[in-house]
Amino acid sequence: MTVVALVLPWIQINGNQIFLLSFDKKQLHLIGIAFDMQELYLMPFLLMLLFIGIFFITTLGGRVWCGWSCPQTIFRVIYRDLLETKLLGLRKRIANKQLEPDMSKPINQLKKAVAILIWIGLSFVAASNFMWYFVPPADFFAYLQNPSEHMILLGFVIGITAFLVFDIVFIKENFCIYVCPYSRVQSVLFDKDTLLTVYDPNRGGKIYDHEKKLYNSQKEILQANPDAECTACESCVKVCPTHIDIRKGLQLECINCLECVDACTKVMGKLGKESLIHWSSEKEIVDRAGKTKIFRGSVLAYMAALTIVTVALFAMGSTKEHMLLNINKTTSLYKINSDGSVENAYIFLIQNTDSKDHTYVFELDNSKLEIVRPTKPVFIRAGGKSKEIVVIRTREVLVEDDRRDTPLALGVKAYSIEEPERVFVHRDSTFIYPRYNIYLEKIQ
Repeated sequence: MTVVALVLPWIQINGNQIFLLSFDKKQLHLIGIAFDMQELYLMPFLLMLLFIGIFFITTLGGRVWCGWSCPQTIFRVIYRDLLETKLLGLRKRIANKQLEPDMSKPINQLKKAVAILIWIGLSFVAASNFMWYFVPPADFFAYLQNPSEHMILLGFVIGITAFLVFDIVFIKENFCIYVCPYSRVQSVLFDKDTLLTVYDPNRGGKIYDHEKKLYNSQKEILQANPDAECTACESCVKVCPTHIDIRKGLQLECINCLECVDACTKVMGKLGKESLIHWSSEKEIVDRAGKTKIFRGSVLAYMAALTIVTVALFAMGSTKEHMLLNINKTTSLYKINSDGSVENAYIFLIQNTDSKDHTYVFELDNSKLEIVRPTKPVFIRAGGKSKEIVVIRTREVLVEDDRRDTPLALGVKAYSIEEPERVFVHRDSTFIYPRYNIYLEKIQ
């Protein structure tokens, strides 16, 4: 997951990013297609995919996101297990996350300082990586060369870096337990068939009495549960990053990292027995009410919703226009010339949203109307914009109405000379024809 997050911003398709939400250029890049601000109708679909996806994953597999993909978990593993334990030896064993190092020793204080310095560097890389989804890497490094001109960007990078250092070094797993709202949401989404990290009390025995007091030894456990297989080694407790006892049952703090499963598997494996902790459902392990039902109503409903939103996203994304055109009337409704012709003036706002330069021409649906200005095609570079005054004229008497000015339907087709079949748009507007008595007065 970390490698994918680092590499993804560097991959381009036709000069566009896989995913980029650029406030600087006011664009959304999605799978190599660039959408401008006028096309951000796709954002609600992306947000729906995000939230429905989270609900779907949680209903199906509990907090698998927390244990396997969440940056908080990944960063804590890098800092605690890699830097503090394996690299610097500040912690003695990865298998015991409850034992904090003795910080009264000067050597440990030095190791802690080195670990924090290394993590500051890694946090800066992580903060930069996060910003690459809003500022392309090439622009990002160019902006950093002139930090005084890009203080907002620099402020974001420094702020995110400081937060990551404070979070990972000092807040630790307390973020998962007390700060992250996901642990509270998950309890609403769970059911008896949700895949969780589950302790088997039927084999292992109950480790807590009716007053929730812990049995401290295997002897006490066997007195309360004669057939209990739990050895009271507490390997599952020592290895838990959120400092819980999984034998107590389902808890909001559990992040489904499955480290307790591995620990119990090693201990019970030496006794020739199966692990007492499983990644399964309460229905199958605790209640013994049959096999876990994966494809149940709630899961199927989320799958259907995800399919509908995904299809809608790609369907709307496939209709992307490679040029944008806004047509606005000028303040003058019309102009009556002495030769009997009537002109309307418009402001055409044109944007080339393609990755190539294009030369555009305009055509009208009504054969009784003609374009007087501009007299030449309009050239716009890739990603560029242009504002053109367009004058449309008619030499015929279109309406003989003395009561009011008459708006007539006007269809405008704009297309690229280079690729007329791919780069084109059609817009509807109106042509205002004057009252007939005013028209006659002007031409006489």
